[in-house]
Amino acid sequence: MRRSLTDLIAHADELADAFENHDPKPADFDAPLPPLMAVKLAAFRRATAEKELAEAIRQAREAHLSWRELGEAIGTTGEAARQRYAAS
Repeated sequence: MRRSLTDLIAHADELADAFENHDPKPADFDAPLPPLMAVKLAAFRRATAEKELAEAIRQAREAHLSWRELGEAIGTTGEAARQRYAAS
């Protein structure tokens, strides 16, 4: 059964009202993420952290820190740090 445009608009208005009047409970914030969403969130955080690290390394190089120092700071060798971040 197809709904009329008037019915669709009324339903959309009901949903908008429910959204605007929603009062989340503390337990709503503690609900576990579905596994796939948890993976997507972790991947997003990793990508964000990589961008932040690359920028920090770029700034450190501008401040004349050595690749050795930077490698030690991130738990690798200076050469590995240079290979990973020199182009960034």
